[in-house]
Amino acid sequence: MEKSTEKETKQDVPQVTDSSFDKDVLHSDIPVLVDFWAPWCGPCKMVAPVVSEIAQQFKDKVKVVKLNTDENPNTASKYGIRSIPTLMIFKGGQRVDMVVGAVPKTTLASTLEKHLSNEEKQTSK
Repeated sequence: MEKSTEKETKQDVPQVTDSSFDKDVLHSDIPVLVDFWAPWCGPCKMVAPVVSEIAQQFKDKVKVVKLNTDENPNTASKYGIRSIPTLMIFKGGQRVDMVVGAVPKTTLASTLEKHLSNEEKQTSK
């Protein structure tokens, strides 16, 4: 068995676990993008750099985290993760949107923008 030496191309996206999910995601003051992934998943590796870029692009507006579904099956099961990668957006402790599969950065960015612009409209009333 060969162990992968590259740990994820850029390890700048923090990992969450079953035990830290509530605190890090559901109780976050800002929206959270959760990347549900697994080490054996090819499309997950393709979307990883996109998730890193999104984390940089939205760093003051959105918290971006990753959850390894192999190591954290309870959270994956709770949110009905059937295929990975699945990217979920949480706001105020609620799941507000999700994108399944390896999607282009533009798709992910526009999905996030939609939820950020809703938030700005609500606070500016």
